[in-house]
Amino acid sequence: MAVAVLIAVFVGFAPTYYLRSRSAPTPLPLFLHLHGVVFSSWIVCFLLQTVLVAARKIGVHRTLGWAVAGLALVMVPVGAMAGILSMRGQVAAGNADQALTFLATPLLSMTVFAGLVGSALAFRRQPELHKRLMLLATISLLDAPIARWPLEILNTSAWALYLVTDLFIAVAMVYDFTMRRAVHRVYLWGGLLIVLGQSLRTPLGGTEAWHAIARVLIGG
Repeated sequence: MAVAVLIAVFVGFAPTYYLRSRSAPTPLPLFLHLHGVVFSSWIVCFLLQTVLVAARKIGVHRTLGWAVAGLALVMVPVGAMAGILSMRGQVAAGNADQALTFLATPLLSMTVFAGLVGSALAFRRQPELHKRLMLLATISLLDAPIARWPLEILNTSAWALYLVTDLFIAVAMVYDFTMRRAVHRVYLWGGLLIVLGQSLRTPLGGTEAWHAIARVLIGG
């Protein structure tokens, strides 16, 4: 799953970030570079941590885990700020209503991510809970790269993106059932949290109350 996540992220962001020099000569703003570095580091660390556990290097895994926890603390404000600054640019370009509505997407995403990572850290001494929560936290970030996949199905409806993203949760649950003959409860409530966050983004973002909050955050 960690390798699949890494591939998903690379495919999504290769044209606009990792291989940007080949297709887009204009440089990215500094805040997007920071966002890219921080979030890419999370994906690499997630893969590295799973490799360490598979190699039974639990001590190294736990030591590195504190750095990963610190990285998570950085990711939340960096992700939120990237969303705010990006939407500020959209407002300046004349897309105010869309920008105010869309701001709910990165902010809710960071809220769900923080909740799942915080739970994973709280249950770090319970490996079966911890590893699944970390996987769910990482999956909760995948809608951004998957939205950039060159798949026609993603353009068929507003929900197509989330359905494709949530296939990662479904695969994890199927694997659990195949290996354990039961789906771990954390996939049920953690997956539900992700789906709930996804379903609230557009309805919440379209309300006048949210627009008022977003105007304050964006500064206009």
